[in-house]
Amino acid sequence: MEKNFAQITFTDSVKKAQEQYGSREIYERVESKLPEQSLLFQREMAHIERLDGFYMATVNEDGWPYVQFRGGPKGFLKVIDQGTLGYADFKGNMQYISTGNINATRKTSLILMHYPTKTRLKIWAETEILNPDDNPELRDKLVDQEYKAHVERLVIFRIKAYDWNCPQHIPKRYTVEEFKDLAIHNPGIVEEFCSSK
Repeated sequence: MEKNFAQITFTDSVKKAQEQYGSREIYERVESKLPEQSLLFQREMAHIERLDGFYMATVNEDGWPYVQFRGGPKGFLKVIDQGTLGYADFKGNMQYISTGNINATRKTSLILMHYPTKTRLKIWAETEILNPDDNPELRDKLVDQEYKAHVERLVIFRIKAYDWNCPQHIPKRYTVEEFKDLAIHNPGIVEEFCSSK
């Protein structure tokens, strides 16, 4: 946990809830010792680069939240630098709820799950929508030429805070590709998996 995380998330109402349920004193002590930084390091970058999807929350002008799953080929969410992430956003159902919310409030929260390792990274960011044609260098960095989908916009996340979450209640799940890879390196896993069903 970093100081940036506590500053963004521990609002007055959150602190009141912590007081009500008995954790405020603990978090007050923790906050006083936290370093202030929001840069990604190797652990965070490796986690991000292996994902084929993430959950993105935005909020509209009226304060209503909206959560959407974003998916693509593994590694489509790119680390641009230690403080910035981005991805090429494809044409979808044309409701543009996330896009409109980002244009209005610029605030997003990401939940980046890797189910096989039961790891979850939470990120808070100020976000910007860019036109791919106006940003060719960035477009070339974010667009996966092997993935055939029409790119409508580039989405850039400027990280303000992040935190790793407790893995306690995360189920262990595998994609077909991950399971095949696991089976190649651990031949007994298929038999173990089948016998547990």
